[in-house]
Amino acid sequence: MTEHDLANSDSPQRALLIGRPVPSFQARSTHGDISLEDYRGKWLVMFSHPADFTPVCTSEFIAFQRSIHEFENRNCALLGLSVDSIYSHVAWVKNIQEKFNVEISFPIVEDISMAVSFAYGMLDASSQSTATVRAVFFIDPCSILRAKIIYPMQVGRSISEIIRTLSALQAADETGMSAAEGWQPNEPLTPLAPTTVSQANSVTTSSEHAEWYYTERKVIPPNENKPSTRKH
Repeated sequence: MTEHDLANSDSPQRALLIGRPVPSFQARSTHGDISLEDYRGKWLVMFSHPADFTPVCTSEFIAFQRSIHEFENRNCALLGLSVDSIYSHVAWVKNIQEKFNVEISFPIVEDISMAVSFAYGMLDASSQSTATVRAVFFIDPCSILRAKIIYPMQVGRSISEIIRTLSALQAADETGMSAAEGWQPNEPLTPLAPTTVSQANSVTTSSEHAEWYYTERKVIPPNENKPSTRKH
């Protein structure tokens, strides 16, 4: 679906649902024409920012770039987006390189029509401003939305938390287990809770702080350079 198709769609705007395919799109970017299909087969962290040439957004882009290898090592690409024009994006990227000595190597999508922003729930029909929220979408190699985080305009994102979430999703896919509160790569994952009495009775715990529905088990995390093999 092109930006024109998205913008002229008569379907009501709905929040994107985790576990469902994300809307396809084609748009201009600082790296030329780009589409969602270009990222098929790898993870994608797509994130929106309210506006170019703003302090919080600049801090985020610099932080994303400085952590680019953390994403690449996890078979994940980065894609920025705002409603600013391609000319504003190019000027901002050049300014960041000149003033902060950081070269932004990932694309930034132009969304002047706000087609992608509406389709992904970054704006709604009653919005009084064209500035998108700070949205982060975790899209898996099959173009399925696996997680999303929404921040207000006034609060910058934590890149380390975005990397942690991506790592947790990949580890859960590889092991069939879950990442508990504050989980970090290379830490124990949590087995799923038993769903039958028989399974619950067969659980043995080795710690006084463990229970049949919550135990920790040391699991070798998946190779962070290895793409997820989750099937859809």
